[in-house]
Amino acid sequence: MRKNKKINIIYKDDQIVVCEKPKGIPVSSDKTGDMDLLHQLKNQLFFEENTDGEPQLYLVHRLDRPVGGVMVFARTKKAAASLTEQIKDHTFEKDYQAVLTGWLPDDEGTFRDYLLKDPKNNVSKIVKEGTPGAKEAILDYEVIDMMEDSKMKYTYCLIHLETGRHHQIRVQTSSRGFGIWGDTKYNPIYQKTKKKYKEIGLFAARIAFEHPTTGEKMVFKADPSGEAFDLLEMTE
Repeated sequence: MRKNKKINIIYKDDQIVVCEKPKGIPVSSDKTGDMDLLHQLKNQLFFEENTDGEPQLYLVHRLDRPVGGVMVFARTKKAAASLTEQIKDHTFEKDYQAVLTGWLPDDEGTFRDYLLKDPKNNVSKIVKEGTPGAKEAILDYEVIDMMEDSKMKYTYCLIHLETGRHHQIRVQTSSRGFGIWGDTKYNPIYQKTKKKYKEIGLFAARIAFEHPTTGEKMVFKADPSGEAFDLLEMTE
């Protein structure tokens, strides 16, 4: 195994590893062949813990490639099953911080849609209820601040996911005219830009769940960083 850039490990024990995913890298291997978080983390644990073989890690949830933030990996099949069940039951909490283009009209609210994933093109879209293959998508938001610069207006908000669908936040916000900063896939403002964005204005700031074996409530947080969140300081 080879050494890679260190991943910020926030917490670990014999059942779970909690880390901060860097922006711009995939969670697991994809068609690009780029080094992914799962393999980087395995490599790092191999060197830090001096294990005899490759450490076991199980992927239980994902973050999009351009999104950074807090993630948990299971170290045993039992832990993976427990975390997966919590996600299925919607007791696994996921909170994001986001920078949107435009000013949201309400200080808080709920977006409820039905999303259909297109695996071939790696996109999701909003469809009518009852569409075959569609899944309900629900999120709650709370506005923290509103800013503007010489280019456009921005909304800084907290987003709590009730469900965890493919590209959910990105699709639901852009469909209402308030896309994520830098999102060339869904936000029309950036779709025709020639600039290559390795990050977008979305960060997984908090996760909370029950420990797979002890049942203890575990809460982990991280502070967002990057070009989108730098706007918050420049426009104050």
